[in-house]
Amino acid sequence: MFFTEVDMEPEHVGVTDVLGFITAQRKPLFNGKVVRISDGEPGLSASTIKRRLSSVSGFFSYLVMIGERGSNPVPKGLTTRRSRKGHGALVPLVRAPRVLPKILEPTEVDALIAALRHWRDRAMVEAMMLGGLRRCEVLGLRIQDLRPGEGRVFVNEGKGGHQRLIPISQRFFRSAAVYLATERPEDSSTEQLFVVLKGPRRGQPLSEDGLDEIVRYTRDRIGLSHGTCHELRHTCLTRLREAGMALEAIQAQAGHRSIETTRIYLHLSNEWLADEYARAISLIDSTVLEAVGQ
Repeated sequence: MFFTEVDMEPEHVGVTDVLGFITAQRKPLFNGKVVRISDGEPGLSASTIKRRLSSVSGFFSYLVMIGERGSNPVPKGLTTRRSRKGHGALVPLVRAPRVLPKILEPTEVDALIAALRHWRDRAMVEAMMLGGLRRCEVLGLRIQDLRPGEGRVFVNEGKGGHQRLIPISQRFFRSAAVYLATERPEDSSTEQLFVVLKGPRRGQPLSEDGLDEIVRYTRDRIGLSHGTCHELRHTCLTRLREAGMALEAIQAQAGHRSIETTRIYLHLSNEWLADEYARAISLIDSTVLEAVGQ
């Protein structure tokens, strides 16, 4: 797609060509007659352009690595006016709005879990819904990673290769126990906790596509418009924050390397924000009244 727009050999591509590609990607599609329902804009979304630009940057980084180019023509950002201290700042080439994650209502969660046909599936959904695990972390769980006596699980294959030990509800352990006792094939030789129950791959580790299909099929069967594995994790972390869990604790639970990633959970429902404000302002008002009285 890039070289369709920038018609030249890779070694001749410069920064201006990359900026021209971005401009072309922002042009309205179908003469502006088609717009996105989400924001009414006629061109490609900023997230799509950023994803394409990231692919182009990765390609040129590879060419630099193998010695085909001296530098990457995709700039890291656009330089702004220098500050008083003499340091220039960089702004992103493409600004993408930060969208708050979708979450499920309690009734939707109950309906989803009740519609699952296997204890294996219930345990996997509860790992995301009650523990905030990523999809890959759920599938990476091994039998020895479960520590029901402590009420915790050891995440051996976290994002970026990082490990962590996190608490999780006993509901998950109960579902996992029933699954291990009644559903998991006895002849399965893998140490992975969640395996395929039927078919030619019976007893082998469940794949990401398999987990996605289970959630999608159940969601469609009960008429839920959303509810991906990623949204189940977001729902868990959002509810924990709403219940008063410290942001640093949520960071540890989620496995975020940076607290900045966790800060998105500061943006919660309007009801929670209003309640928190009312509680804080009442304390301030009472303190002021006491001072005036004295």
